Amino acid sequence: MSDSVNTPEAPRSAPGHLSPHTPGVSVRRTRAKGEPRFPDGPKADPAGSHFERRIRSFQPRRSRVTAGQADALQRLWPQWGFDIDGRGVLDLAAFFGNGNPVVLEIGFGMGEATAQMAAADPATNVLAVDVHTPGQGNLLNLADQLGLSNVRVGNGDAIILLREMLAPDSLDGLRVYFPDPWPKKRHHKRRLIQPEFLTLAAARLRPGALVHCATDWEPYAEQMLDVLTAHPAFENTQAHGGFAPRPEFRPLTRFEGQGLEKGHVVNDLLFRRVQHEDQPSTGA
Repeated sequence: MSDSVNTPEAPRSAPGHLSPHTPGVSVRRTRAKGEPRFPDGPKADPAGSHFERRIRSFQPRRSRVTAGQADALQRLWPQWGFDIDGRGVLDLAAFFGNGNPVVLEIGFGMGEATAQMAAADPATNVLAVDVHTPGQGNLLNLADQLGLSNVRVGNGDAIILLREMLAPDSLDGLRVYFPDPWPKKRHHKRRLIQPEFLTLAAARLRPGALVHCATDWEPYAEQMLDVLTAHPAFENTQAHGGFAPRPEFRPLTRFEGQGLEKGHVVNDLLFRRVQHEDQPSTGA
């Protein structure tokens, strides 16, 4: 497999041929077999075979990493990125360098909304998780450009992160924006928002923590509403018990705008973690 990147140190070409330094020319560099894509960056499968195989709600996508994204991954991953390997519980205060509230975002895409929300609320730390390498690089690049210190980028399975690497009551919020809807009926079991997931998330969320979901796939929105409403650890913030209007703090993303142009209906759900005497907040 090869990566297409702009290579400033490539040798000069013979007279009459295009130089790799010519603007707009992309040079292909072939990696040796087994060579990691980014030696100091995210691993291809950080948890490896340490945990049981199960149905996953995500499907890794391979796409081109731009020169800017590659540069951000090489420079910033050791400082702001981490692999979800499930081998230890994160000390979030030490990880962010402060004791500010931490919100977990699962599936941030290219990271534009994540960066905007982090910039608008610097007193809240954002633990952003995805498996898409270009998106990881893009978010790191945006955080760097905006001078953000409250964003950390996780690579891997959010279930392993929640179950193995986060302490009980360690999160002040959960964001799941436009997850894969898995529209075919036989794939519905892959959808992230399920009762089992909510039980696990509830164990890591402090009472009062906000769970915010958004989707442009109406059947999935209805399922989200049903399972969140039925779960005893959460209550709807809307008095009428339905969907919420898009809050001002959630930016309108490019992906969302494209969906709206196609006539899609976007639904937001805002639920709050509650504490019941018969449901302790510890354990998974």
